[in-house]
Amino acid sequence: MFTGIIEEIGTIQSIQRSGNSAVLTIQADLILSDIHIGDSIAVNGICLTVTSFSNNSFCADVMHETLNRSSLKSLRSKSPVNLERAMPANGRFGGHIVSGHIDGTGTIRSTKQDSNAVWYTIQTSPSILRYIVEKGSITIDGISLTVATVQNDSFQVSIIPHTLKQTILAYKRAGDMVNLENDCIAKYVERLLNCQPKTTITTDFLTKNGFF
Repeated sequence: MFTGIIEEIGTIQSIQRSGNSAVLTIQADLILSDIHIGDSIAVNGICLTVTSFSNNSFCADVMHETLNRSSLKSLRSKSPVNLERAMPANGRFGGHIVSGHIDGTGTIRSTKQDSNAVWYTIQTSPSILRYIVEKGSITIDGISLTVATVQNDSFQVSIIPHTLKQTILAYKRAGDMVNLENDCIAKYVERLLNCQPKTTITTDFLTKNGFF
């Protein structure tokens, strides 16, 4: 589990493609301080498993499904990436619950400077928008952000200078793809509501049988 608070910006050192899968070698610094093989690290919001590491980088396998469903397929050598280690049991919940299993992608429609902040308008599919609410949480490329507005086919977030400095959003432009993960609580609530047993008891039935 992650919280959406990016720890550092890493750099793609190399991408070894084999058929429909790939091995990423990512240059990093801070997150390597206590790294172990098998650790989970969120790379642009996608939970990947460390398969090997050195004193300045780590490797992770990326399967076909992940490449198909995410923006990882567009990475190149020297691409910057957001990195976050899995949350320790005694860690602070600085963002919100992030699983590292994205729901899909969006496209940056526009960016707009607003004093010291920058507004990002993200276009995405109805299947993702259905779980996005104003003032709710959304994960964009692994970053925990608050939704400012929601439209029919897009939503907006306002990014403060600190977030721009600490993440790869500063490098993103209109037309770029981003990974999106909805707030998992909304999905669980919907699932539970849909699992409620159906009943033939209605207000009309209760009235006819003397309950009202």
